Amino acid sequence: MSNRNRKPLIAVTAALAAALALPAFAQSASPQPAQAQSGGGQTWASVDTDSDGSISKQEAQVNAGLSQIFDQADADTNGKLTPDEYKAFVAKQQSGAAGAPPQQQN
Repeated sequence: MSNRNRKPLIAVTAALAAALALPAFAQSASPQPAQAQSGGGQTWASVDTDSDGSISKQEAQVNAGLSQIFDQADADTNGKLTPDEYKAFVAKQQSGAAGAPPQQQN
């Protein structure tokens, strides 16, 4: 694999890893008081500091993975990520990863 092909693959892998690292939000996406999770993970409510039910771009900055994929996940591009938008993004990423063809190795 040449360096020219490797750079886009690394970028795609990093974006996919960031998206797949966030499923904890999908499980606790309903607005509710902040809850502790095992392993020190964050809940949707703990990131949603203004408790409006969605996460703003500014609120997303506390989670590096979420801030990386925020613009892609914010389907209506209104600057607010809703639980439904996030769940749809994660589902799309997971189905894309499962259906990706294997990479050829040289």
